[in-house]
Amino acid sequence: MAEKMATRQAYGKVLAQLAETNPNIVVLDADLSGSTMTKEFANVAPQRFFNMGIAEQNMYGAAAGLAHSGKVAIASTFAMFAAGRAFEIIRNSIGYTHANVKICATHAGLTVGEDGASHQAIEDIALMRTIPGMTVLNPADGQSAMELIRAAAEMDGPVYVRLGRAAVEGIYEADASFKIGKGICVRDGSDATIIATGIMVGEALKAADQLCQAGIKVRVIDMHTIKPIDREIIVRAAKETGAIVTAEEHSIIGGLGSAVAEVTAQECPVKMKMVGVRDTFGESGTPAQLLKKYSLTADDLCTAVREVLQP
Repeated sequence: MAEKMATRQAYGKVLAQLAETNPNIVVLDADLSGSTMTKEFANVAPQRFFNMGIAEQNMYGAAAGLAHSGKVAIASTFAMFAAGRAFEIIRNSIGYTHANVKICATHAGLTVGEDGASHQAIEDIALMRTIPGMTVLNPADGQSAMELIRAAAEMDGPVYVRLGRAAVEGIYEADASFKIGKGICVRDGSDATIIATGIMVGEALKAADQLCQAGIKVRVIDMHTIKPIDREIIVRAAKETGAIVTAEEHSIIGGLGSAVAEVTAQECPVKMKMVGVRDTFGESGTPAQLLKKYSLTADDLCTAVREVLQP
């Protein structure tokens, strides 16, 4: 079994490695380096680390300037403050100018937990994927986070990376390979497909195990790249299994479910169910309590699969 860790911890780990191998990288943080784990980069390359204080809009403007000066700028804060508070600057200074900035936003989704609704970014994927030219990544575990962040650092242009607070079970081994824009079939099946992203990939695999015991063979796809979406793997799943359930720790409005539905509606209409946060805010609670209350567990995915398979 791969190591259990939070994707933000994996982010800190890979930043320390990148500090050693890529002298062109600079890292910025909005006074949260102990939580976002950018402190790992600061420990290795303090002269290339900038604590911008609690001034997220200024931080992303400065990141854009550094990027246009030839640097690979990686800028972090909580997802609510990045996608939310700094949206205008990200849109105009980074997106519009196609600046080489990596927006690595931690503490995304409901599993921020006890911090409650004010800190639970459940709209960030929707916001970021509307920005022209913005790549949107949502890794499922520590290993995928490290590999996708490495790939993001190597590509030119703006990238939004969604990272979580809580530790999650490892899915991938160290030799796993990832390509931005290409989903991964982590389990094959012919009766239905669950297309999941982020922490919901783990729940999807648990659901597939449960359904297998009932004779239902479910394909599970890790859609780690929300934009550009892997149209090919979606259409293949629609044609071969005839039913799709999407799973995301995000609002079903504008998130993964919407992105997948946009593809199927245009290329291969198919029965679909969306598992995600409905039109509501979150609340304070442990990650496990919140996933259960907002119907984001393996059991809820099993229910959705059974529903989508009904004639």
